[in-house]
Amino acid sequence: MSYLYPTYARYSIRPKEGKGSYIITEDGEKYLDYIAGIAVLNLGHRPDNVEEAVINQVKTLWHMSNLFPSDLQERVAKRLTDASHFTRAFFCNSGAEANEAAIKLSRKFTGRSKFITFKQSFHGRTFATMSATGQDKIKKGYGEMLGTFVHIPYNQPEILKDYIDEETAGVIVETVQGEGGILVAKDEFLKEIERLCREKGAMFIVDDVQAGIGRTGKAFSFQNYDVKPDLVTLAKGLGNGLPVGALLGDERFLEVFGPGTHGTTFGGNYIAMASAEEVLKTIFQEDFLKSVAEKGEYLMGRLREVLKDSKEVVEVRGKGLLIGIEINTPVADKIARIHENRLLVLPAGTAVVRILPPLNTTYEEMDEAIEKIRKSFD
Repeated sequence: MSYLYPTYARYSIRPKEGKGSYIITEDGEKYLDYIAGIAVLNLGHRPDNVEEAVINQVKTLWHMSNLFPSDLQERVAKRLTDASHFTRAFFCNSGAEANEAAIKLSRKFTGRSKFITFKQSFHGRTFATMSATGQDKIKKGYGEMLGTFVHIPYNQPEILKDYIDEETAGVIVETVQGEGGILVAKDEFLKEIERLCREKGAMFIVDDVQAGIGRTGKAFSFQNYDVKPDLVTLAKGLGNGLPVGALLGDERFLEVFGPGTHGTTFGGNYIAMASAEEVLKTIFQEDFLKSVAEKGEYLMGRLREVLKDSKEVVEVRGKGLLIGIEINTPVADKIARIHENRLLVLPAGTAVVRILPPLNTTYEEMDEAIEKIRKSFD
């Protein structure tokens, strides 16, 4: 008997411990973990520097209200803003909370309520972020959604002018639609969003929850493009397993996002910030980010090579180490087969095998994963 609500269809694999890119199950089986907590464990399981920082913080101070100053929060915010064009941060606990903050700030700043989001998008499971999400399956049974979100086709720059207007508070977009099937934004698509947002006075918001914190080979995924969003939302890889979310913006929003306008009990928690600080020290180094881009090219290239003759494979695509294999057979069956070969991957949408290695995975580990995937397509 389980005492949990069955909100997840859980795999039968029962993890016991993890280190680096591997986990050991309760049955003693060893798996190469290329789910990484769904793009959370960007430095793998229990990285030494993060583990040490967290243990030291546990021995010092766990939690204080955000009514008190926090040097840790300031240091993490500085690392995030130094790596971008942003100048201010708000810390929370998850991607959904970060997106909620972006929605609230945009409405208050613009005085408008309409948002443009995209079909197949995913922005969270709170009511506002579920309403923003462009997938009907997660909304089923919850009744009428918030009517201020308009969902339009992704990657079609020519239609944007028909939707982004003087009543638009903001446009929320992922540069890579993760849950939607690893769909990578075109350069002209994001540039047209930016142009129209500037012209109409709307907020250009990038949801970088899954694609951010180095996952695409840049500190922030939008840095692969020549655009500068007004706001960016972060979570997942920021805490490497500890709950951290963030909204980044600039001084324009100080007046509308001042004391009493928004808040969080646990956001910016000391232990989570200790983890985030070490994560950013490692990932935001130029050589590290370059290595992620190179590994992504290698892994995608090798997968295309070994799967080129498979009649099941439609396309291998992605950006950095956010990779998908689109197939024309049931994805659940393929995931199960890959798991049998002791490699952890997960679906993206209904037809894509999603591969999310730790960003510090080795070439030897990637070769191991490639062979396990090849065997799964025989």
